[in-house]
Amino acid sequence: MSDGELSRPIWPAYPLSAFVAGLGHCYLGEWKRGASWFGLYVLSLAFLSARTLSGAFAVSEPFFVTALQFDSVSYLDVAVPLAVLIVCLLDVYLIGLTKRTDPLAAVSGEPRSNGS
Repeated sequence: MSDGELSRPIWPAYPLSAFVAGLGHCYLGEWKRGASWFGLYVLSLAFLSARTLSGAFAVSEPFFVTALQFDSVSYLDVAVPLAVLIVCLLDVYLIGLTKRTDPLAAVSGEPRSNGS
């Protein structure tokens, strides 16, 4: 890891991933993993929430207005894309933990224990 990566804060990766799956991974330098998460998110939107996407291209109502109307969007339309975002956030969190603890183990020169 370079000094630039050590000084970069990890916390911006979380809201980036919540905004679009994969952006947080790209921020952390995990480009392939970020592209994979983004692709999975787009596929989940395309194949598992077709009604929500079809409403995105309607000229009469913008996508966000349609998505916020609970009577026009069913739970199944958003369940899988939301699950992909949640698992993506968990993955970013775990990557952040490893990036946070790896420099500590390298500095001390000895393996880190769990305190037992």
